[in-house]
Amino acid sequence: MLEEFKKFALRGNVVDLAVGVIIGAAFGKIVDSLVTDIFMPVIGAVTGGLDFSNYYVALSRSVQAGAAYADAKKQGAVLGWGNFVTISINFVIIAFVLFLVIRGVNRMQRKADTEPAKPAETPADVQLLIEIRDLLRERPLASR
Repeated sequence: MLEEFKKFALRGNVVDLAVGVIIGAAFGKIVDSLVTDIFMPVIGAVTGGLDFSNYYVALSRSVQAGAAYADAKKQGAVLGWGNFVTISINFVIIAFVLFLVIRGVNRMQRKADTEPAKPAETPADVQLLIEIRDLLRERPLASR
């Protein structure tokens, strides 16, 4: 059973998938930083200084009014709709970037598919046989 698992785990597709997951996680961190450090401050400035990550609705009376979202979560049940908005914007950006990447890959594949294929060179021995055949065809029938 261990040998079978090794064959499965070391198969090319599994390793490729593992690399993809690791790169995807790193890409997710980059996009998360892009959203939280670049886009959300700009959106906040445009909307008059709104910081979506601290918007919530307290579901418990023990939550102090005006507390930051992280502190409010510690005090009791809260509905963090601002954090949801931030994560939703993050998702839209990731989906758009992936769309652009896949679109670029598809264009490159189409371009490669439309390029005419180079005819394979005829090996020297086959070329020699073709020349011999052609010479034999040119000879008159009587000498054959």
